[in-house]
Amino acid sequence: MTVGASVSSIATTRVPNCYRWKNLISLPSLSFCNWRTSRISSLASAPSASMSTKSTASETEGVAVEPQKSKKPWLIVGLGNPGKKYQATRHNVGFEMVDAIAEAEGISISSVSFKALLGKGFIGDIPVMLAKPQTFMNASGESVGAIVSYYKIPLKQVLVIFDDLDLPFAKLRLLPKGGHGGQNGMRNIIDHFKGNRDFPRLRIGIGRPPGRMDPVNFVLRPFTKQEREELDFTFQHGLEAVRILLLEGFNKSATFVNSAKPLEQLG
Repeated sequence: MTVGASVSSIATTRVPNCYRWKNLISLPSLSFCNWRTSRISSLASAPSASMSTKSTASETEGVAVEPQKSKKPWLIVGLGNPGKKYQATRHNVGFEMVDAIAEAEGISISSVSFKALLGKGFIGDIPVMLAKPQTFMNASGESVGAIVSYYKIPLKQVLVIFDDLDLPFAKLRLLPKGGHGGQNGMRNIIDHFKGNRDFPRLRIGIGRPPGRMDPVNFVLRPFTKQEREELDFTFQHGLEAVRILLLEGFNKSATFVNSAKPLEQLG
């Protein structure tokens, strides 16, 4: 089925999630779509941008409804290093958080563009892009800066998710802006934003290295079984924080994240 095909007399079909996305913003030729099963009823022409189930006079008369005015998407970036060597290591929790969001929201991250793995879809009715830069951590800004520049995304709608040595393990912290905190990926992103630090960031604590271990070696270590269980809880908490951020605003999300109780105090 092509996007422009007539859908009259079709009770149930599969509509690409990216169709609504393309009605909101002009995209380059990204070769991925997240297909979801959608119920379509009483439509006499192409589906509307929102795929709303509410009928309007123009719909019942067989007149196509024009898409809503363009809305800039949110860009949600997870930082990490590409390749099997770095999978499931502390430095890649940003990648893992974005993967958790993609899985929960049914967004496929399968296109390569702007030196990143990209996915597009919706959280609620908010258009989003999910990005995992493939430049290696220290050059993350090359990818993120290019995406932001091409789509003209406001920095207040760019959420960067990354690991933080200075936070206790598995703790989250959501901030509206700030410095790089010694994290080289964030340092490079700020450089590509021409020094502008006014964009939100979700920090995921990985704790400090034991003893005199070199932090470089520590961030490339895998997690223990117990740490992995704690991280799974953290990712679920982070997913809810992202949903609140996009749908209800930064303040509510920050309150939800920053006042959260540690795992051991729950249940």
